[in-house]
Amino acid sequence: MFTIPEGLAPEVYPLAWLVGRWRGTGTVSYPNIPETAVEQEVHVDHDGGPYLRWTVTTWIATGEDGDQRVWATETGYWRVPPERPADLAEDRHPVELLLSDPAGHLTLYAGVTGNGRIDLASDLIARTPDAAEIGAATRLLGLVRGELMWTWDIAAFGEPLQSYASARLTRVQD
Repeated sequence: MFTIPEGLAPEVYPLAWLVGRWRGTGTVSYPNIPETAVEQEVHVDHDGGPYLRWTVTTWIATGEDGDQRVWATETGYWRVPPERPADLAEDRHPVELLLSDPAGHLTLYAGVTGNGRIDLASDLIARTPDAAEIGAATRLLGLVRGELMWTWDIAAFGEPLQSYASARLTRVQD
């Protein structure tokens, strides 16, 4: 049984299932990036405002001894816009995700959520002068049998939109 987290703003009820700490494994792979196993932790929380906070850390193994190093981090905010498109099904809600990463990217995703699934496409990707050029990105997140499954496709380095990373995460009890 799922319970709405205490103090959660009603505006983000469609995303309430994301709230918590998630941890698991996945892969990163792209042309010129060999398939690499990763470990990831996602933390989604709130302070009662009409948004959710999003923090992600991804690690890769550095050798046989099990040592890890950080591969990537990102922070951001989830929002459910108050304006609902007229053609959107009743069981779906518009959603936005604003992300930043220390590699020099700011990305605004827009999409829809409903029934434990979120579909996002980049609306804007800004970068610092030395950051890798990423032309487009999509993300799909889903709650599948109590686990958070996600995929991330990018168009970068002159390549078309294709799979870049994915993971399967389990909710961690604090």
